[in-house]
Amino acid sequence: MGTHIIKLPDVGEGVAEAELVEWNVKVGDVVAEDEVIGAVMTDKATVEIPSPVQGEITWLGAEVGDIVSVGSEIVKLATVGDEEEAEETAPAPVAQPEEAPADDAPKSTAKGSYVIKLPDVGEGVAEAELVEWNVKVGDMVAEDEVLGAVMTDKATVEIPSPVQGEITWLGAEVGDVVSVGSEIVKLATLDGESGSHEADIHVIENDTTPEPSAVPAATPEADSKAEVLPPRTSGEKVLAAPAVRSRAKFLNLDLSQFTGTGPEGSISHEDLDRYLLSQQAKGGSAAASKPAAPYAGTGDEPTKDVKVVGLRRMIAEKMSVANARIPHITYVEEIDVTELEGLRQSLNAQKDETQTKLSLLPFLMKSMVTALSEQPGINAHFDDDNGIVHQFEHVHVGIAAQTNNGLMVPVVKNAQNHGLWSSAKEIARLAQAAKDGSAKREELTGSTITITSLGALGGVVNTPVINHPEVAIVGVNKMMTMPKWDGEKFVPRKIMNLSSSFDHRVVDGYDAAVFIQRVKSLLEKPLMIFS
Repeated sequence: MGTHIIKLPDVGEGVAEAELVEWNVKVGDVVAEDEVIGAVMTDKATVEIPSPVQGEITWLGAEVGDIVSVGSEIVKLATVGDEEEAEETAPAPVAQPEEAPADDAPKSTAKGSYVIKLPDVGEGVAEAELVEWNVKVGDMVAEDEVLGAVMTDKATVEIPSPVQGEITWLGAEVGDVVSVGSEIVKLATLDGESGSHEADIHVIENDTTPEPSAVPAATPEADSKAEVLPPRTSGEKVLAAPAVRSRAKFLNLDLSQFTGTGPEGSISHEDLDRYLLSQQAKGGSAAASKPAAPYAGTGDEPTKDVKVVGLRRMIAEKMSVANARIPHITYVEEIDVTELEGLRQSLNAQKDETQTKLSLLPFLMKSMVTALSEQPGINAHFDDDNGIVHQFEHVHVGIAAQTNNGLMVPVVKNAQNHGLWSSAKEIARLAQAAKDGSAKREELTGSTITITSLGALGGVVNTPVINHPEVAIVGVNKMMTMPKWDGEKFVPRKIMNLSSSFDHRVVDGYDAAVFIQRVKSLLEKPLMIFS
């Protein structure tokens, strides 16, 4: 029996580590060559890790959620043959995989050993989060079979296996951040082939809101020897998990000045905490960033621990950034949509089979387009680092949609060019694409203002979080039939609230009110939308 070691490969230029987000195999599984055994995620992409050889998984070097450095051993496989090798996994063909017939799949008699490393998953990406394993140790995988996937802030990347074999080791677990070049899968192969190379990648671009612009770096004091080192040489990699990088950016800290105490010298949250505490002791300005007390638990109360990984982790980070950086002002207005509902129902009753059923959203979107033409400062992005408001000529409306994978925001591009029926058709198409995972990256980015609708679930008021770096978000609430005084008597009217948030740094309360009042006037007299 031979042993094949898979190391985490280079997953992107400048990427030194990645988070392991998924294992598809477990110890004892037999995997085929190119079978996907797991996935890692960096800030740029999710990368699936294929096994370069056929073999039996004998060891997994990391758990889901672990941060793995490029070049680290992550999987070991038993293979047919006596050779023992450890290399980064080589790229696998991106063409359609040709899986070995199930009847011919070898069992755990493999002799060679093959190691897969996390490959380069994007320019400037040093790490990726493992979000999925399609295999477990002991599984047999075919050449080009997808083993798993890793995720960065920009894409989800599938990792195919370059060889047929049996999974003997998975080097990370779902949720782990794995460095480019780290060993992530090991396979046992029947033909005695041993080796190690970076896996090829299949990129699936993610729904991500624009990254916060880089903030000017604050250099920690040189005498904090426990926290900092002299500046690194040009081009030297800084190892840190995506969450650590996001926190450091928010705190205006230069990671190149820190000494990492984590694996392979990576910078951890504890390193940031240590520096912040030292600054507080010196009377520095870090008091506002005092680390939270550690989780104390609930005694003997039984719990289910769910790791925040993949898209859920990215959503959490972006919500934290938006809530921390943007001073929100929320404006709630009551809208009488009785006439609008009558018009909507009448139009739906007369529509032909080629037309999409109208909801309230197309009417709201058209009303917003008109109001934004009169309030261009709200159809904008705020580059708060450079103090610039980018006002857009065209309106690109994000429609927040809940999917099985979390919150996604498909974008109706050039909403000003859509009529009512084409708006309805495009909204429905994008919502379905987001839910079934077929939405393209360009359909999930580039919004200039966002609509969030929770009305179908009830609730009369909410305080939506702005999709940074946008400056406004409009929330739709539940429609209710309520008694209203018409001057002589109470009559039933259909009432709905709009709960909208604005970036108070660049949108005054007056301007927010003018914008919503204009939208209200159009929704309450819906024929004006078409004038």
